[in-house]
Amino acid sequence: MSDPITPGNYRNLPIDRVAWGAFDSIVESAVSKAGARRVMIVSSNTLREKTDAVARLERTLGAKHVATFSGIKEHAPLPDVLNCVLAAREAKPDVIVTLGGSTPIDTVKVVQLALANDWTTLEALTGSAGRTYPATTTGLRQIAVPTTLSGGEFTSIGGATDTATKSKVSFIAPNLCPELVVLDPALTVHTPEWLWLSTAVRSIDHAVEGMLNAHGNPMIEAQALHALSMFFRELPKSKRNPQDLAARLACQQAVWLSTAGLGRVSMGASHGIGYILGTVGGVPHGHTSCVMLPAVLAWSEPFTEVAQRRIGRAMGDPHLSPAPQLRALLRALDLPQRLPDVGIREDQVDEIAQRALRHPVVLANARPIKTEADVREILDLAWKG
Repeated sequence: MSDPITPGNYRNLPIDRVAWGAFDSIVESAVSKAGARRVMIVSSNTLREKTDAVARLERTLGAKHVATFSGIKEHAPLPDVLNCVLAAREAKPDVIVTLGGSTPIDTVKVVQLALANDWTTLEALTGSAGRTYPATTTGLRQIAVPTTLSGGEFTSIGGATDTATKSKVSFIAPNLCPELVVLDPALTVHTPEWLWLSTAVRSIDHAVEGMLNAHGNPMIEAQALHALSMFFRELPKSKRNPQDLAARLACQQAVWLSTAGLGRVSMGASHGIGYILGTVGGVPHGHTSCVMLPAVLAWSEPFTEVAQRRIGRAMGDPHLSPAPQLRALLRALDLPQRLPDVGIREDQVDEIAQRALRHPVVLANARPIKTEADVREILDLAWKG
């Protein structure tokens, strides 16, 4: 008699298309095909002030361009998100194009919900966080042109920061993901090296923790493993030669694959503790994965040995555990590996440990975390590196 079948599913997101090439021509073609007449641009400050990318897109769109907004700080603080909501209400766009990393992309996801639900105050935004909503019916969607490797363009989860509580909050609806994702490696050469490389580690984190919690889901496992193979092969090339556009595009495509588990299975302690490091210590998300993922892998290995062998093979060495392979990659990329390296102080560890034990993503770790001592073991590994 065969073993009983464990139920499962894989839900596709309503991303109509992923395209790669020159971003401005792809965006202009998509806008024209959709019949959009009012296009708003939401960009990072860096792209708007230090490159011609935003001005180039504004020229390409011509009379269809109605507004540009770029006043969003890292981690999308809710007051900044509200300012973008109010700007969008005034501009009345048919479509919003985002240029930049996960901060503008996540902001526009929240903007879509805010416009659909008439949230026009900080209190309304704050009180509406942490929920899953039905699909919005306004028809307003996003075209995302990402410049980092964080992967927010491939999810329907909008992340922001509640500045009052210093905590990460989320907004979820089925169609918050971009309608079109445009990968243009030439645009990413403007991304600071530390940000490009560290956000790649964030996506490696997505792939690894998605794989560990996939529970036999073949779509998640296959995409996660191929993403890891691509990252470990191509990311060092982009470090050695930042003008290697083929390597940069391969990294962008690896991000696409790495997000297979996001929103479908829970991530684990690397992500959960990472959220806390971001709010308590202001650590960028990429750097949180640099210091936490090797520690979580090492701590979880006795309970995830079979999955970690598959991860190790995908990373390139079937005879070596994933944690040391990841640390070797971090060294090659000149990225931090220890909590003190990213500015965490000893007097912050107690708060981090206590908050971690209450965090649902931490508690979803592949090796169960049951006590504060478990969290402190992981933090000790991350402290020593």
